[in-house]
Amino acid sequence: MTKEHGLTELCRQAENRDVSTALSVIQSNTSAATFLASVSLTLSSLIGAWIANNSNIFLQSQLIYGDTSATAISIKYICLLTCFLLAFSCFIQSARHFVHANYLISTPDSFVPVSSVELAVIMGGDFWSLGLRALYFALNLLLWFFGPIPMFICSLVMVLVLHYLDSNSRPLHLHPNRSQGDKFQMVKNNLNL
Repeated sequence: MTKEHGLTELCRQAENRDVSTALSVIQSNTSAATFLASVSLTLSSLIGAWIANNSNIFLQSQLIYGDTSATAISIKYICLLTCFLLAFSCFIQSARHFVHANYLISTPDSFVPVSSVELAVIMGGDFWSLGLRALYFALNLLLWFFGPIPMFICSLVMVLVLHYLDSNSRPLHLHPNRSQGDKFQMVKNNLNL
């Protein structure tokens, strides 16, 4: 509800050609998505190079609990690599949708429906969320290298953290529509006297 209202207000501002704030917010999201995509790709490359290096001396330590055979280690590397590549592709799609929304807003003398901009921003946000989830899951897979117990503990902590982040115990702020906004502005002006 809040995102749709914000996008409606953003498009209303676009009609007045006061879009600098909206474009800078979308540009910030695009920059963050691009940065996280490059981080994911870098980590994927690092894991690929680590897979190519056949010395697994680090994983033969006595501190590692669980299966340390070559097959199990290869499966762990491939799962972690897949997770980072999934995060990379989600962040790239997020940046693509944000750039498209930026284009729709800033196109001069066009009558772009609000629903098109809403769809682009919401899809960008959804891919952003999926990319972050892939990075969160990669942390669990990274701890899998140290055994099933650290992975299990991290999974429990991750469930609690994601539950806290995804739940909203406070009611959302109800944004007034334009006619109510004028009434609120009049009340605010009377209070300032």
